[in-house]
Amino acid sequence: MIEYLVLASALAFVLFLLPGPQRRYAGIAGWAGMVLVLVALLPEFAAENNFVYPAMTVAAIPFLAITARRLLMGDARVEALTRGAAIAFVLYAPFEFIAPLGDWLIGVVVGQLAWLLAVIGFPVSLWAWNTFMHNGFRVEIILACTGIQSIAIMLGVAFAVPSTLRQKVLAFLFVAPVIYVLNLLRNVFVIIAYTDQWFPYLPQIAGNGELGYESFFWAHNVLAELGALAALILIAWALFRLIPALGELAADLVEVYRADLMRVVGRGRAPARRPRG
Repeated sequence: MIEYLVLASALAFVLFLLPGPQRRYAGIAGWAGMVLVLVALLPEFAAENNFVYPAMTVAAIPFLAITARRLLMGDARVEALTRGAAIAFVLYAPFEFIAPLGDWLIGVVVGQLAWLLAVIGFPVSLWAWNTFMHNGFRVEIILACTGIQSIAIMLGVAFAVPSTLRQKVLAFLFVAPVIYVLNLLRNVFVIIAYTDQWFPYLPQIAGNGELGYESFFWAHNVLAELGALAALILIAWALFRLIPALGELAADLVEVYRADLMRVVGRGRAPARRPRG
């Protein structure tokens, strides 16, 4: 089910990138597919005690409504945002839907993680071709652990507005190698913290019934997520400095969505009654 939603969203975004009268409707369909994917994944997020993506799902509902309205209006700023999302999907989709390509990337990451863990002297073994084991605890490396999603998203951001060849090359260098290396370090941290049980705290909120899961929760769902968010913010700042039009677009989008959200909230309020003398 989720795979079909991702595929439908990717195809819709591809249609958005093609010239023609279908663009605004394809863009809406692409965004709607992304929101439906988040909704469909809510049970999985709940099982992992992941708080970031459920919060994103809640925020995505009004975001989708405003985006659809603005695309139908032909708002160039929201079209640029949608172009960035479409480019990100086009970059990510081959790794998601071409299994040998996705498995190749996972294998590359596993090999480099094994090398890094050996360099720092942390003893692990491979329980399976993509699964590390230490102290009886296992960490599986899947496509989401490779950093390809974040790389695709940030490249989509970088290419959302027109730029020079020099800016495009520098943007790629700011994004792809940096995120890839940071993601390797993130995986090393999670593997060590979980299998060595660094954070066995607050099982009432961090546990899910699995032995030792608390350390995975704090390492992966909290610290690694917050670290990744901080890194993406810094990379976005660097992109805004490199491509000033991106910074201007970001500021415009914040104002667009803020104004539309305030308009909807204002409509929902009951008018104040004048006191009677």
